[in-house]
Amino acid sequence: MKTGPDREIVAAYPYRNACPTSVWARLIDGASTNITFAGYTNYFVWQEHPRLRERLTAKAASGCGVRFLVGDPDSEVTRRREAVEGVPLTVGTRIRITLDALSKIDGGAGVDARFSDDHIALSVFIFDDEMLVTPHLSSLLGHESPMLRLRRLGDDGLYDRFAGHVAALWEAGRPIPALTG
Repeated sequence: MKTGPDREIVAAYPYRNACPTSVWARLIDGASTNITFAGYTNYFVWQEHPRLRERLTAKAASGCGVRFLVGDPDSEVTRRREAVEGVPLTVGTRIRITLDALSKIDGGAGVDARFSDDHIALSVFIFDDEMLVTPHLSSLLGHESPMLRLRRLGDDGLYDRFAGHVAALWEAGRPIPALTG
């Protein structure tokens, strides 16, 4: 039995894409109150998870809050990151793919999204009392950075620290015009 500050760490992966898609599927499908994708582009989730739009629509219809926090594809932060990455599939394009997928959710269906440029170096994906956290290493793409899987076990642990950070980013986030009525 783990004790101490690391007891909320369920698993650690040297790369985000080393976390099995079956883990993601269990977390997405098992969440009943809150799903938050606070990745700068969230692009990969649409590529790696079949029928995600339908699954998230059903989650929202059942009362689960579904939120996306993404970077602004036209911001200076995004342009700087594109220069660092130097890849053909730009950060702005990856964000626009997420925005396009979100726009196809019929009437929003209880799925909310906001812009934030303050989380470019950290992705946090929340599924009720579990989360996946990727601290992005400076010049690497997201899938090349490490990932932690956390489970909330008590107040003010690692889970609460990251969840509080995401809550603050959400509050400071800006509505996405194309997705608001």
